[in-house]
Amino acid sequence: MYPGSFDPLTIAHLAVADAAFDTLRLDRLDLAISYAALDKEHLDATSVQRRLDGIRDATSDRPWLEVVAVREQLVADIAEGYDVVVMGADKWTQVLDPLWYDDEDARDAALARLPRVAVAPRAGHRVPPELALAVPEGLEHVSASAVRAGRTGWAAPAPAAVERSHR
Repeated sequence: MYPGSFDPLTIAHLAVADAAFDTLRLDRLDLAISYAALDKEHLDATSVQRRLDGIRDATSDRPWLEVVAVREQLVADIAEGYDVVVMGADKWTQVLDPLWYDDEDARDAALARLPRVAVAPRAGHRVPPELALAVPEGLEHVSASAVRAGRTGWAAPAPAAVERSHR
């Protein structure tokens, strides 16, 4: 499972998904979009559905990649029942932050419930070596915020434009 808002889906999101699929030898990877994402404005059902549909279209060349909507907010809750949770280092920093929990004990209990964790590098965030997921260099600065601000070259391309020799 790979949680995020994916608003919009970027080339880095796809590179992380590809790296997780290949490196971790996954059968399937779910991109999980929460209706109640932490530190994001409330998402209504229409905007989430529009995002789900767009991501499904953009990832149609990856039959192993699913897109799901979830009601849970915390990564530990979203990841329940999965074998692996994949995330960027910025999300890992958020997962570790006691601000999102009742207290540090609640945070520690949530961390203990996580399945195997794989963390992709992100500029300005530390990745513990034992959790590091290798992705192509140069993507650690890519962000959906920058795409929304006009950096369209970082947006995920349409599937027909993506050459994937091993899929």
